[in-house]
Parts: sequence; structure tokens; C-alpha cells
Amino acid sequence: MKSSLFNAFLIATIVLLFAVFAPAVSAVGEPTVQVSEYHVSPSVMMPDSLGTISVVLKNTATTAQQKENSGVVASDFTTTTTTDINVNIENVRLEGKGLTVVSQDFDHVGAIGPGQSIQITFTVKAPVDSGLYYPEVWIDTTGGKSTRFPIPVNVNTPIGIQKQAVLITESSVPDTVHPGDEIPVLVTIKNGGETGADDVTVKIDNVSTMIAPKTTDLYHIGAVGPGEAKNLSVILLSDKNLEPGLIRVPVTIQYNWVDGSSYTVQSSIDVMVKGLAELGFVSVDTNPPRLTEKTPFDLTIRIENTGTGEAKQVSAKVDLPVEGTKEAFIGKIKPGNDAPAIFLLEGAKSGNLPYNLTITYTDDMGVHTLTRQMNLRVPASDMTGTIIIVLIIIGILGFLGYRYWYLPKIKGNGKFPWEKQN
Repeated sequence: MKSSLFNAFLIATIVLLFAVFAPAVSAVGEPTVQVSEYHVSPSVMMPDSLGTISVVLKNTATTAQQKENSGVVASDFTTTTTTDINVNIENVRLEGKGLTVVSQDFDHVGAIGPGQSIQITFTVKAPVDSGLYYPEVWIDTTGGKSTRFPIPVNVNTPIGIQKQAVLITESSVPDTVHPGDEIPVLVTIKNGGETGADDVTVKIDNVSTMIAPKTTDLYHIGAVGPGEAKNLSVILLSDKNLEPGLIRVPVTIQYNWVDGSSYTVQSSIDVMVKGLAELGFVSVDTNPPRLTEKTPFDLTIRIENTGTGEAKQVSAKVDLPVEGTKEAFIGKIKPGNDAPAIFLLEGAKSGNLPYNLTITYTDDMGVHTLTRQMNLRVPASDMTGTIIIVLIIIGILGFLGYRYWYLPKIKGNGKFPWEKQN
């Protein structure tokens, strides 16, 4: 008796410690599987005949949030990450419920990504007695709830079996979407079943502050008849700092079957965001700052990216009428950043020198070329110092000529001081 009490106490302690220290996980759109479509062939089976039942299994999950705790209690030091999740199907089997299932179970089907589907087909044998039968598809997933879905099968009866309403969503998004754009989306809700869907509502889930519905996130469609399709126009707002790439906006559709039961379908609007780089020059500098003709100098032009996408393979060139390095390779410029293009040039002649600055780069939209007309002013050489020196030399020469040549000629005997006197 004491041993049993001790074992029970030990198990309860272990469970309590695991609850305290284990990471907490909460999911948005848990990894579950639904039967989105089914097909019985032939539609009316003969007694003791073979047929097939095909089902389409769809992963209803879109994203999940995982919270990890590093503190002593579960509420301390919690970090949350959001990521797409897959659902792993361990086993799919068909319970005959009067039919004989010829096929084996489908073990280890594998993982299905968010919003993706897979088709499973079973071979069945009809019983000898006519009637309506309801075999069930059993789906077991890793870490998820098991799913049971009955499928009506008609064996030699005049009663028609209608498929329940199955809503399928499609979305049309512009091919070119840039961060900061308003995104018009056309969502099509189609009923692929043989009965109507009532009280249909569509909810656009706001999972990020970077992209969200412009007005409301909940739309009431009403009834969608069998084979009918209804369109819904939605405007999404995107933030200018939205990272380019594939953005999945979850969509939840709720509706009622003809028997009054409620059903939920998980879908998504997939938006491919492409970055658009916009380049321009910030400043133009020379070294030395004051140019002189025929003197080597460096020309530095700072190029800025004011767009929403990264500019790659950025290069610049100038067509100045001088010798030197007139092309510069920069590489990448992220949005909001700038980079220098440096040209090492030989001396230029004086005057205003017009030239073209050509910038070539690529972004998510392709290759771009930008040309700007520029002007470089090269002052003429300053000859003031040279002129002063020349004037000084001329003055000195004039003074020497006056003192040692002119005066002796006009005041003496016409001879220079160094000439011998007779």
C-alpha cells in the first residue's frame, strides 16, 4: 500500500514538473486534416461488385505560434515565434460499415504543407444486400486529433445521394505588388458540392501589422448554390517596410450544410511581394575640392536607394572627356542606404564640362538603367604668382641694365666700368 502511494506521488510530481518547465505551444490554425472532396465510382454500385472511393485530404493549418519559456514558471521569460506548419499523416484507413475494404491501410503517408492536398483511393466491395451504406474514412495525424468522415455509398437503390456542399476558394492578385501598395484581391467562392451552402461568411485573418484588410475583415456572402460561384473584392494594405517574398494571408470560410450543421474551411490569399528599388544621387564631391586644369582628381558621387527593394549589381559610369577610371562597381544598396561611386580621373581642361551619369542595377522587377545629365566646372589655372615672379625678374634686369650699362654710357667716356681705360 505504501509503495502504491509512493509511486502515485512520484508520477504526480513528474507531471507537475513537466507542466512547469515544458515549453507552452499555442497554435493558430492547428495542424488538422479535412476531407475536402470525395468521389465514389461507380456512383451506384451493384451488389457484390468492386468499386473505388477516392478522398482528397487537405491541411487546414496556415501558421502556428510557439512559446518557449526560459524562466522558473511558465509565464516568465516567454518568447513567441510564428511559422508555417505541416501536418504529418500517420495513417489513413477506411472502415467499411457494411462494405468490404479490399485495400490496405495507408501507413506513413507523410507531411502535407499548409493549404496543400493529397488524394487517397480505396478499393471496396459492395455487400450482397442493396441499400445505403456509410463507410468512414479515419485519418490519424501526429500530435493532432483523429478525423472521421462518413461517405455515402449507394448499392443498387433508386435513391439519389447528393454530395454535401464543398466550398473552394480561389484568389486573383496583381502580378506586381510592391511594399506600401494597396493590393486589390478578387476572392472567388465556388461550391463544388451538389447541395447548397447557407450563411457563408469569409474572414480575412490579420496575422501581421505589415499586411491587413483596408476596411473590414469579415464578409457575409449569404447562400452559395451547388455549382455556383460568388466573387468578393478585398483591398489589402501593405506596409512600406514589408519584406519582399511570398506572403500568405489566412482566410477562414464558415457555412452551414442543408442539415444545419456548421462547417469551416481554411484557405489563404497568397501575395508575391516584389521589391522596387529607386536610385538617385545624393551628392557630388571632388578631391581636391578646388579643381585646376590638367590636374588629376577624384570624382565621388553618392548614390541613394529611396525605394522599397534592394538594388543589386549596381554600377555607374561617366562619359567625361578625360582619361582615367570612368566606371565604378558598387554592388548592393539596401532601401534607405547610399553608397559611393568613385572615379579616378586625369586632368581636365578648364571650363564647364557637361557629362552623363549612367547607373545600372537590378531588383525584383528586372534590370534598370538610369541616366542623369551632370556638369563639372574646372577653373582656369591661376597665373598670378607666375606673373609676379616674371615682373620681379624684369625689374631686377632693368635695374642692372640701368646701373651698369645706361649710366656709364651717358656719363662717362662711353665705356662700361669693366672696360680698360686708355
